[in-house]
Amino acid sequence: MTGLTLRVGTVATLLALPAATALAYALARGSFRGKSVVQAFVALPMVMPPVVVGLGLLLLFGRRGPLGGVWDALGIEIVFSWWAAVLAAAVVGFPLLTRACEQAFTDVDVRLEQVARSLGCSRWQTFRRVTLPLARRGIAYGALLAFSRALGEFGATAIVAGILPGETETLALGIWSRVVLGETTAALWLCGASFALALGAMLVAESWLRRDRQ
Repeated sequence: MTGLTLRVGTVATLLALPAATALAYALARGSFRGKSVVQAFVALPMVMPPVVVGLGLLLLFGRRGPLGGVWDALGIEIVFSWWAAVLAAAVVGFPLLTRACEQAFTDVDVRLEQVARSLGCSRWQTFRRVTLPLARRGIAYGALLAFSRALGEFGATAIVAGILPGETETLALGIWSRVVLGETTAALWLCGASFALALGAMLVAESWLRRDRQ
């Protein structure tokens, strides 16, 4: 169960990272009509009830959903699998990751990018050699926040992945199922494991940030 939770959190974070980084850079550097609307949509999974997010994913990726037929034709089962747990964790952690990356890119001095461009670097080379290294601390911190959020995800995961022991039962789902069954002691042990994982992730983040500042 702990191994599954770590795997779901890791894969979900890695899955969300490229899209969140690209979108955050566009929001930090771009000025376009509807920017505030995009930012509001990005934040929605963070403020909406997780069960609503899970229901939306279920309707979207279910067999009768608009994407269900595509996955079915490819022979890939998304709903009620551990990949559904990954998808749910990636969606609920995406706002945290995107906002952290956006702030990191905003803090990078634009003049440094302009100097790189004046020296012959392309836009991609400037991003890879100047912007990304300078923003790496905020991006890494956002990734750890998203990872920590994925470790405790419950509502969306329960809807789209179900509580299947050995397949989709993460620590959060395991705690809930044991509380329902009246297994208080087992639930407390799982709470301790969840607490230890979350605390460990945040300690690593703070330690890395402090070392990077020095």
